Amino acid sequence: MDISTLSNHLWESANILRGPVDAADFKTYIFPLLFFKRISDVYDEEVSTALSESGGDAEYAQFPEHHRFQIPEGCHWNDVRARTNNVGYALQQAMRGIEQANPDTLHGIFGDAQWSNKERLSDALLRDLIEHFSKLSLGNREAETDVLGQAYEYLIKKFADATNKKAGEFYTPRPVVSLMIRMLAPQEGETIYDPACGTGGMLLEAVQYVKRHNGNVKTLLGKLFGQEKNLTTSAIARMNLFLHGAEDFHIERGDTLRQPAFYAGDSLAQFDCVIANPPFSLQKWGAEVWESDPFGRNFAGMPPATNGDYAWVQHMIKTMAAPSGRMAVVLPHGVLFRMARIYQWYADYRDVPGIAKVVPMNEIATNDYNLNIPRYVEPKAEEKSVSVEEAMAQLQKSAEQAFAAEDKLLELLKRMKDEL
Repeated sequence: MDISTLSNHLWESANILRGPVDAADFKTYIFPLLFFKRISDVYDEEVSTALSESGGDAEYAQFPEHHRFQIPEGCHWNDVRARTNNVGYALQQAMRGIEQANPDTLHGIFGDAQWSNKERLSDALLRDLIEHFSKLSLGNREAETDVLGQAYEYLIKKFADATNKKAGEFYTPRPVVSLMIRMLAPQEGETIYDPACGTGGMLLEAVQYVKRHNGNVKTLLGKLFGQEKNLTTSAIARMNLFLHGAEDFHIERGDTLRQPAFYAGDSLAQFDCVIANPPFSLQKWGAEVWESDPFGRNFAGMPPATNGDYAWVQHMIKTMAAPSGRMAVVLPHGVLFRMARIYQWYADYRDVPGIAKVVPMNEIATNDYNLNIPRYVEPKAEEKSVSVEEAMAQLQKSAEQAFAAEDKLLELLKRMKDEL
C-alpha cells in the first residue's frame, strides 16, 4: 500500500465523524481505532505464520511467544465488527481487554474516549467507521511500518491544521524538529529525552536521524524517554512510536515541572540529548513547587510565577548528562522561515555581522548574564540600492521641487519690492 492511498483513506475516516464530533476531538477516536485495527491485523498475520510453522496446530498458533501483543478472546477487531448494536460498548470492552492483557506495554494506550455515548456516537455511525477501516488491511504485509508511520504523522498534521494547533502540545512543524535534531546530532546508544513530548515526533526524528546516518537504531532500545501531561496526547505518542516500529521506549503521562517522571536515585535522570517544544507562557506552571524544588531546578533563579518558559529551560539544563549532554528547545519562531541558514550559523560557530556572535562566558558575566541580543550583536547597517531609473526619477522630482521653490521665492521677492 502506498502512502497516498493510506493517508487519504485515514483522512476520510475523520470525515465520517464530522458533525457529531468536533474537529478538535477527531484524534480522540481515530487514532485508537487505527491502532486497534493495526494490532488485530498483525495478530492475524502472526497466527497465519504460526499455523504454517506447526502444520495447522491452532493451539500452537495462540501461544503468547508468537505475538508481539496479546488479544484476548472476544477483543479482536472482527469481534467488534460483528456487532450490530451497542457497538460503542463492544469497542470499549475490547480496548480495555487488550490493555489489561498487555499491562507492561499497552496500559491506558487507547485513552479515555466515551465510545458508549450514543448521543455522540450512534451504532450506525460506528458501524460506518468500522467498515471504512475494514476496507484496508493494516498488517505488515500490506502496510509496512514506514508507510504506516508516515500516514500516522500525516493524520497528526491534518488534525493539528484542523484545530489551528500548528505548534505546542499537539504538533511541532517538521522543519523545526528537523533543525533541532540536526543540531543535537544523536548518536548510536545515546539516551534521548523530551520532557514535553506531545505526539512523540521529536523522539521519532531522533531515531530517523541515527538511521539516516547509517547508525544501528537497535542501540536506542530502551533509551527514548518522554513525558506528556495530556492523556490523549501521551497515548497518541505511544501509538505513534509503536506504529513506527519502536520496540522499547518510556513515555510517561504527568506534569513534568511539578512531578518529573524519570529519576536516578534521589536525583533527576540525565540524558545525552534533551529536546522539547514546551507549552509557551504557562501561567499556572508550578511556581509553588519550585520555590523549594527538591531537584534544585531553580539554580539560575526563580522563574516568574505567571510564565513557565524559564522553568522549562532550567529543567532541561538540569537533565543534561555530563559531559555528553546537549539541549535544543523551541523558544522564538524565526526558525519557521530561516530553517537552513540558522543551522549553518550554528555549525560554523563563528561571528556573522549583524546575525550571530560567539561570546565567551566572562563577557556574559560582565553583562550580569543578560542575554539580550542587542548587547552582543549590532544590527548590520544596510544601504538601500536603487536602479538608474529610480535615481533619475528621484532627481527629476528633486529638480521639480527646487524649481517650484525658486518660483515661490521670486514671487515673494516681487511682492516685497512692490510693497516698498
